[in-house]
Amino acid sequence: MKITVIGMGAVGTEVVGHLLDSGIASEIVVMDQAAAKAQAELWDFSHTTSFIYAQNPRLTAGDYADSAGSDIVVITAGAQIKPGQTRDALAQINSAIMKSIIAEVERTSPGAIVLMVTNPVDILVQVVLRHSSFPKERVISLGTIIDTARFMRIVSEHVAIDPKNIFGWVLGDHSETGFIPWSLCNVCGLDVDSYCELNGLPPIDRAEVRRRVLQIGLDIFAGKGNTNHGIAASVFRIIRAIAGNERSVLPVGTLLQGEYGVSDVVMSVPCVIGRAGREAIVNCRFTEEEQAAFEASHAHVLALLAQAEAQATG
Repeated sequence: MKITVIGMGAVGTEVVGHLLDSGIASEIVVMDQAAAKAQAELWDFSHTTSFIYAQNPRLTAGDYADSAGSDIVVITAGAQIKPGQTRDALAQINSAIMKSIIAEVERTSPGAIVLMVTNPVDILVQVVLRHSSFPKERVISLGTIIDTARFMRIVSEHVAIDPKNIFGWVLGDHSETGFIPWSLCNVCGLDVDSYCELNGLPPIDRAEVRRRVLQIGLDIFAGKGNTNHGIAASVFRIIRAIAGNERSVLPVGTLLQGEYGVSDVVMSVPCVIGRAGREAIVNCRFTEEEQAAFEASHAHVLALLAQAEAQATG
């Protein structure tokens, strides 16, 4: 499998590390405006292959011509959030960058699955779909999978068990309007409240959990200037599902065309991820409160999209 990573900042670089450790890729191509840095990162990574007992992929720091025929293209390039900014503030500048990138990706790797990591992820997937011929099944945003990972960890700390025994999602969009459908969450097969009650634990403060899920990324950024470990692991989780044709259900951003009652908008919902990309959308039934939260997230995405389009044409 040939995988290209566009953008070798903290996230892109760590994604390459996951790919090397796993042995998933037969070829890895990296690209960055800072070409010397990209080359240096690959030289550095190449020295790990003497001790990593996994498939040794071909490593190339190059350009779009080198990436030709990629199976997966991961896009992390673009303007990064600055202190005090929201992810939404990046919509206009990164939309312009993405139009340029996707034109080259389509020219050189028209059969690739495109994985969008640059913020605001859902808006940028919409930009890619509108300015290319890629089908909606092969353009996926990181969506709320990182929020979901944070949710699983926070709940696991409350119940003191492995976060992999927590089931649940954050859905909607990767912003302050992301929501937790608690009716779909469970701990070891029990709804969260029942698990706590039966195991002598205080009930979970749902509002506080949501607040922490949505705030922690900003706290990490404030403390170290970026968020990369959890995001890179989330990117790799999607890549692994594609490479292994797992048909795993993950909360990623995808273009909805009537699902969940909305159309022509990218939102994060449970999706079946396999070798063809987004192979299906899983339909779930929300409570009235959860449906209202979904609709609020939908309204936010529409407003942000309209704002980005107005600024682009203005």
